[in-house]
Amino acid sequence: MRDEERGSKDGWGTPRAGGGFLLAAPQSGSGKTLATLALLRHLKRSGVALRSAKAGPDYIDPAFHAAATGQPSVNLDPYAMRPELIRALAGADARPLVIEAMMGLYDGAADGTGSAADLAVLLGLPVVLLVDCARQSHSVAALVRGFRDHDPRLRFAGVMLNRVASARHEVLLRNALEPLGLSVLAVFPPEPGLALPERHLGLVQAGEHGDLAGFLDRAAGWMEKGLAPGALDTLLQSGEAHAAAVARLAPLGQRIAVARDTAFAFLYPHLLDGWRQGGAALSFFSPLSDEAPEAGADAVFLPGGYPELHAGRLSSAERFRAGMHQAASRGALIYGECGGYMTLGEALTDAEGAAHPMLGLLPLATSFAARQRHLGYRHLSPLPGAPWPHALTGHEFHYATITREDAADRLFEARDALGTDLGAMGLRCGRVMGSFAHVIDGVAA
Repeated sequence: MRDEERGSKDGWGTPRAGGGFLLAAPQSGSGKTLATLALLRHLKRSGVALRSAKAGPDYIDPAFHAAATGQPSVNLDPYAMRPELIRALAGADARPLVIEAMMGLYDGAADGTGSAADLAVLLGLPVVLLVDCARQSHSVAALVRGFRDHDPRLRFAGVMLNRVASARHEVLLRNALEPLGLSVLAVFPPEPGLALPERHLGLVQAGEHGDLAGFLDRAAGWMEKGLAPGALDTLLQSGEAHAAAVARLAPLGQRIAVARDTAFAFLYPHLLDGWRQGGAALSFFSPLSDEAPEAGADAVFLPGGYPELHAGRLSSAERFRAGMHQAASRGALIYGECGGYMTLGEALTDAEGAAHPMLGLLPLATSFAARQRHLGYRHLSPLPGAPWPHALTGHEFHYATITREDAADRLFEARDALGTDLGAMGLRCGRVMGSFAHVIDGVAA
C-alpha cells in the first residue's frame, strides 16, 4: 500500500471520536489474548457496553472476543486496509473500542509498516502495555521507557504487569516503574490453568473449546483480582458514531453461498458485511455436515480454515461434492481461499501421508505432510477472469505445499511487503478459481 494511502508520519487524519484503547505487549507470548479475553468478559459481567477488535490478519482471536462479549468482533489491519475503511469500521458505533494488538507493539509487515502502534495513532487511541515480568525486576523500567518513548506520536494510558511471582516481586516492579509516571493498571500472577490449546495456525478455534464459557468466566475472575479499582474508567467513555460510507470489495454475486464450519471458519466479517452492503444475499452451508450450497446461488465462497484436519470427512461428503459440481455446471462463480482453494483441488494429503480426493474442480494437489510455512502480506494484481479488476491486498499463512499443478489460467500476480515479485499465484478454470491468499481490501483503479 502506498504511503499516501496509509497516512504520513506526521498526519494521520481525524482520530476516532470515543473511548477505548489498544492492549499491546512488547512481544508475542506476553499474554495479550488471555488478558484481552479476561478483560472483555469482566466488562461484560460488569454491565459495560463495549466493542472489540483484533489488529492485523487474524481469524481466530475475534471469535474468542465474540464469545467473551456476545457481540461480533472486527479485524482492523493497518497494513492491508485503507485508512478510511479502518476509520469506518472503528467508528461505526459509539461504544468504547478495545483492540487486541498483534505480535509486539511496533511489529508489522516485513517493510516495518502497519504495526499496532500505527493503528493506535491512526485512530487516536491510547495504548495499554501488557508486560511479561517473569525473570526480571528493575529492568522492566528500561523496557517500558523504551516502548513509551520510541514513537512520540503514541499516548500511553498505563501498564499491566503479567506473571508477577510474589508480593515482593510486585514491590520491586512498582518501585522501578514509579519514576516513569505511568499508572500500573493491573498486576497478574502466573496462571497456568488459563492456558489455551494451540495448533499450527494459532489457537484451537473457539468453537472447538470444550468449556469456553467456563474458561472465560475463570479468566474474568483472574482479571477482577488483578485490575486496580477504577483503572479503566476514563478509557471506557462512550463517544459518537461516525458511519462513514466507504467503498468495499464488490460481492462475488447477488446470491452467495458461503461455506462455514470448523473446517471453513476463516472469514473476515468486514468482507461479508461489504457484500451485504453491495446488495448480495448470503446463505451459509456446512461441508463437514455434508451440506450443499444453496441451489439458486450464483456464487459460492469456500474460505480458509482447516480442511487438512478433516480431509477424510470432506472426501466422503457426497451431497457437498454433488452440490459444488452442480454449481459449477450452471456457471456459478466459485471462489476458494487457502483451505477452500485446497478443497477445490483434486487431492489433499493429510499429516499422516494419506491422500484424500477433493472436489476436482481445479487441477491442483496439495499436501499437509510435506510442510513448509508460507507467511506474509501479499499485493495482488488480478489477471483476466479474477473476481475483482483492481489491485488488492491480502495475506498468506499456511503450511501446505503444492505437489502438482496442471495447466490452467492463473488468478493473480503477487508481490510481498518488500516488493519482491512472487510471480503468478492461484488457478482459474472458467468461473472456478482460487488461491492461497486471503483477500483483505482493494483499492479501486
